[in-house]
Amino acid sequence: MEARFSRRDFAATFLRLVGVIMNVRGRVIVTGIGKSGIVARKMTATLTSTGTPAIFLHPADAGHGDLGMVTPDDVVLMLSHSGESTELGPIIQYCKRFSIPLLAMTARPDSTVALAADICIDMPEVREACPNALTPTTSTTVQMAFGDALAVSLMEMRGFSADDFHKFHPNGRLGAQLVKVRELMVTNGDVPTVPEDASLLDATIEMTRARLGGTAIVDRAGRLIGAFTDGDLRRTVTGKQNLTDPVGRFMTVTPLSIGPDELASDALRIMHEKNITLLFVCEKDRLIGAIHMHELLHAGVA
Repeated sequence: MEARFSRRDFAATFLRLVGVIMNVRGRVIVTGIGKSGIVARKMTATLTSTGTPAIFLHPADAGHGDLGMVTPDDVVLMLSHSGESTELGPIIQYCKRFSIPLLAMTARPDSTVALAADICIDMPEVREACPNALTPTTSTTVQMAFGDALAVSLMEMRGFSADDFHKFHPNGRLGAQLVKVRELMVTNGDVPTVPEDASLLDATIEMTRARLGGTAIVDRAGRLIGAFTDGDLRRTVTGKQNLTDPVGRFMTVTPLSIGPDELASDALRIMHEKNITLLFVCEKDRLIGAIHMHELLHAGVA
């Protein structure tokens, strides 16, 4: 068993624990009983969704076959306020028998769990918030904070990015906020586009075809040089312009655009700020797509 650290060395102990998990080839097997077990389940979910493969092992099922899920490549993280829950015994024995690293968090540094652990985080002495000072409240809050700190530390060590987060959260509101523009934009023939020498009639026909409320104006190299929208068309036809006039005379010069790898939520923010509903997507000044507010809202981007 490795040497223990006092509370004064919490930071060093925590870093050693993070280092063990970083180097494990398998998974983090998180376990606990009672309220600690509930915290352990939440900790498992947070670790798994942030790049650290983890699984919850219920102590009551461990001795009835579920110990088989623990492999020599794994590490066990055990939560126990008292450090004396009898249900944890089979897991401790299994770890010792097969040399599986045992990490622990407990409030009793002289408890069975603490003494058996290779690395143990000592919880601070806290008074439970309930009137009888018995119901796990403050102590479980401390456990929860430890779990979140562990997950965040591992995220930083792994360089876990927003892109990685989106891979594990493709659905729901969180997933929608992490969608990239390229995932929602229209491309190729669906992008309304006319050349710089097009007429007002050409631009109107192209806008009608694409039904996005506007069209891009591009030069011969495919670079975005302007935009012509429904609003521009209404302002134009109220005058006495001829539909054969070049659209370049009425287009918006240097229109707003966005890159394909920007967040869709950023595209929606720009639309709200500039009071527009259509953004063109460019890569190195070349037009490659378009994205409409309706698509963003339909995808749940907010």
